[in-house]
This record gives sequence, structure tokens and C-alpha cells, in this order.
Amino acid sequence: MKQHKLITILIILGLLPTSILAHEVSQSDQAILNQGGLFSYIYVGAKHMLTGYDHLLFIAGVVFFLKGFKDIVKFITVFTIGHCITLTGASYLGITANEHLVDAVIALSVLYKGFENLDGFKKIKIKAPNLLLMVFAFGLIHGFGLATRLQSFDIGSEQFLAKILSFNLGVEVGQIIALIPIVFVITQWQKAKSYEAFYKAANTYLVIMGVLLFIYQLYGYFI
Repeated sequence: MKQHKLITILIILGLLPTSILAHEVSQSDQAILNQGGLFSYIYVGAKHMLTGYDHLLFIAGVVFFLKGFKDIVKFITVFTIGHCITLTGASYLGITANEHLVDAVIALSVLYKGFENLDGFKKIKIKAPNLLLMVFAFGLIHGFGLATRLQSFDIGSEQFLAKILSFNLGVEVGQIIALIPIVFVITQWQKAKSYEAFYKAANTYLVIMGVLLFIYQLYGYFI
């Protein structure tokens, strides 16, 4: 029981420090892109996914709801297809939006997943939307957020599409790396008697973080 609580604390602490700097375009990242080739875009893409607390929280929320490896693969694949479409398409076409507003919607996706996992729709006697469709829709939104981030960099015009695709590949690599510990912890915990308490606590945390991140992004937009 104590070990389970310790792991929960470590997961939360591992996510929280990134909440300020995770999505900001740093000079160091720009320098890496300027000095490196296509591999540098893979590296920066993976870095942005691994430090993207909102993306990771949503993915964790999706995994929480699933009970089999096949379901995990199916839903994560749908999410991946969604964010690949908007990440590649919006970046190539130069479509962007205010990053605070995009991240505010992403924050709502975290809130939504925690709320759904806690049977929120059943409690208010409303039929929950199709989960696979919602995961795809949120994947499109998350991808648009990543596209907005990529377009904040100066990537030039040379090998433009190749750079976008390399960044996209890096995002997928980062997602796989992030999924390994998330899936491992959740699937292992499902075997423990304390899982129900952990499930409720973790998804309540998702709801709270979704609300706080939404307020934080709106504050950044209006201030």
C-alpha cells in the first residue's frame, strides 16, 4: 500500500514541474534545430511530447479506462492518427491559432477524460459520447497544438515537409516512451486491492488538473 502511494506521488511530482516550461519555445531548442539536421527535429519532437504534461495526462486518462492490450493499441492508434493529421496538415499549410486557446481546449480534454472515467455522465444521467470518436477528435486538437508549437520555431523553407514529418516522428517516439511506464504502472496496479482507490484518486487529479490548466491558459490569453 505504501509503495503504491509512493508511486502515485512520484508520478504527480514528475508531471507537475513541467507545467510552466513544457510548451515554451526555448532558445536551446531553436539552437538545436539550427545546428542539426532532420534528426534534431525528431529529438525536439520527442522532447515536446515527453515534457507535454497535458498530452501525457490525457493519454494516462485514456489508458485508465481500457482493460486490455488490444484496446490500448486501438485507442492510442486512433489518437495518434488524429494528431498526425493536424500536426502535419496544419504545419504544412501554415494554419495556426493562439497557443493559449489551443492549450485551453487540450486542458478541457484532460478534464473530460477524468470526468468520464469517474462515470460523470452516468451520475448526471447523460449518455456518454462514443469514446473512440472522442479520442480521435481530441487527437486532432492535440495535433493542432503541436503544430502551433512547431510553427513557433524558425524552420526555414529548405526541406520544409521533411522537417515537419521528422518532428511528427519525434512526437510518436516520445509518445511510445511515455506510454511504457504509464501502461506498466496502471496495468500492474489493476491487480492490487488498492486499485479502486488509486483509480478514483488519479482521475480526480485529472479533473482538477484539467480545470487548473484551463484557467491558467485563459489567464495567459487575456493577460
